[in-house]
Amino acid sequence: MISRTDPDGQAPDWRRKMAQAVTDPAELLCLLKLPCSLLPAAQAAAHRFGLRVPREFIDLMEPGNPADPLLRQVLPLGEELLETPGFSDDPVGDRAALQGAGVLGKYQGRALVIASAACALHCRYCFRRNFPYSEQQASLGHWRPALETLRRDPELREVILSGGDPLSLDDARLGELLVGLAAIPQLRRLRIHTRLAVVIPERITQPLLGLLQHTRLTPVVVVHVNHPQELAAPTASAALQRLRGVTTVLNQSVLLRGVNDNLEVLTTLSERLFDTGILPYYIHTLDRVRGAAHFEVDHDAARDLVTELRNRLPGYLVPRLVKEEQGGMAKTLIV
Repeated sequence: MISRTDPDGQAPDWRRKMAQAVTDPAELLCLLKLPCSLLPAAQAAAHRFGLRVPREFIDLMEPGNPADPLLRQVLPLGEELLETPGFSDDPVGDRAALQGAGVLGKYQGRALVIASAACALHCRYCFRRNFPYSEQQASLGHWRPALETLRRDPELREVILSGGDPLSLDDARLGELLVGLAAIPQLRRLRIHTRLAVVIPERITQPLLGLLQHTRLTPVVVVHVNHPQELAAPTASAALQRLRGVTTVLNQSVLLRGVNDNLEVLTTLSERLFDTGILPYYIHTLDRVRGAAHFEVDHDAARDLVTELRNRLPGYLVPRLVKEEQGGMAKTLIV
């Protein structure tokens, strides 16, 4: 059995860093030497959807710059409180796809498991910021109901672990789930979607790598990096390279106004990802969740950006521009 603590009896370093994340807007503004005038709106928006950002991620931000692209992804703003037509609490139809026990079924042959409600980083554009995690987590039933739901689908070939962030589970808990999944005979592939691998790279432990290396299933890890500065810490690059040593690693980004809606940024991101052994996979248009309208990039502008990116980079470095639509049988390819 994998221990939930280090040999000294302490929680692993990555868990301590999660626990020590900044959750108070006043502290975030103070650490970055930002004006107090931002505080009232930040507190109001954080009351609706809480702030959470690891201190190491804050270290990558430019002090005194309220437009820093990493800060912009996590700082609560007054714009989140505005009602915008076309933006809703469930923009991608998660609730209609719920099969119970934290399992979502949208696409033939694939199922998504809400493995955890916890994230190391609360992205302000998160499409699940209003998801009913208290009712729909596979872990609430100690995996059994979720595994039984998956087992009943004879066409199931791939399971996607999502959340929250599935890597917020410790290695022992995640290992229990992987053993249960591997026992489903028709299942072939395991996909893990995570931001933790980048924002708290210490999460890529040797026991975790062992779980991925020794499962019967073919694993794929999809990380979420929106801006090249997120890869600036040597620990992040090293962790991703360790991960790449045992599994395929892909990246998906979200196109965000004021963060990465820029040809130079997207070019550098693709090149830096590939230098780290990660293949650019998707760049999503914004899921139209209530509170995130200020991040939206017009589809025509998004299409032009990716077309320019294709003219600049070899094809394998150009992510596919996609959007997710309620009831769709797959992601909709834009370009």
